[in-house]
Amino acid sequence: MTGTAPAPFTADDYTARMERAARAAADAGLAGLLVTPGPDLVWLTGYAPTAETERLTLLVLAPGQDPVLVVPTLEAPDAARAPAAPALTLRDWTDGKDPYAVTAALLDAHGRYGISDNAWAMHLLGLQSALPDTSYACLTQALPMLRAVKDAAELELLSAAGAAADAAFEEIRGVRFSGRREADVAADLAALLRRFGHSQVDFTIVASGPNGANPHHEIGDRVIEQGDMVVLDFGGLKEGYGSDTSRTVHVGEPTVEERRVHDIVREAQEAGFRAVRPGAACQDVDRAARAVIADAGYGEYFIHRTGHGIGVTTHEPPYMIEGEEQPLVPGMCFSVEPGIYLPGRFGVRIEDIVTVTEDGGRRLNDTTHEMVIVE
Repeated sequence: MTGTAPAPFTADDYTARMERAARAAADAGLAGLLVTPGPDLVWLTGYAPTAETERLTLLVLAPGQDPVLVVPTLEAPDAARAPAAPALTLRDWTDGKDPYAVTAALLDAHGRYGISDNAWAMHLLGLQSALPDTSYACLTQALPMLRAVKDAAELELLSAAGAAADAAFEEIRGVRFSGRREADVAADLAALLRRFGHSQVDFTIVASGPNGANPHHEIGDRVIEQGDMVVLDFGGLKEGYGSDTSRTVHVGEPTVEERRVHDIVREAQEAGFRAVRPGAACQDVDRAARAVIADAGYGEYFIHRTGHGIGVTTHEPPYMIEGEEQPLVPGMCFSVEPGIYLPGRFGVRIEDIVTVTEDGGRRLNDTTHEMVIVE
């Protein structure tokens, strides 16, 4: 693959994100945000500790206050080199000291804070013990759209990740499936993702024959046979941003029923994509895709949501599911991935990553939606 790599994010970019997050916290009635190691910390500061240990690391964001990063002393040198470091005040604590007392001095003793979904329970309990009158809400609940709307640079990175996944699919469709284990094809897929620039492979689902009826099938030693439908679902991170795509291939010529089911899923995926536009609700995408499958008589066999957000992780808000009334806005990125799963027989799923534009949607995956025949 050729092209110029996007410029890395700058300290100013991270400062703007932290300011935006603090404003969003205030608008949500929160005293601030408490961000532990994980995707939110990476997105806000560019800092990913070498290990997510039992030692407290915590970014404190509050309206009208400078951002503070509480870190163990032994991690302070690395934190000082983080991309957002110029905008951060570091407060380090040494082993044997109470990190919660250090943090408590930065917080409103009666405030309500948003805290990272993946915060360790021991850290949350430690904060509650130090400040018994504080209360907390997980970030997905308190600020579900914090990372949902991507800027131009993020969209460029997501587009590049999608193109890399597409390149992997174009290569894998040319390898032999029949007579090989699912695990062997999955290893080929992982190698291709890395070859096309992925630094991290999160999943390579190869679900053949009856295994295709399990949407999250774990690859195993089943030998793929002539006549199998095979669901491929794969993705990971390229330059820090995610890819995730699904295509369903067939080993040899499919039956009339298999073609029909594949066509229904293809039409459902198209309907979900066509429902993407600014102002539509997330659930509208799910409804559009689900209606096609239900009208064809397979509604009970579509057993998951139609989509999920993607960014610095491969699964994040927003979610395309009934009951999610969050309106779509330009810059949101998410999957559209309807499927039909017939227990004991086969499954079909087709998935693209889609971004909302000013007048509709744009796919970040461009490989064919037609059934691909493999050997």
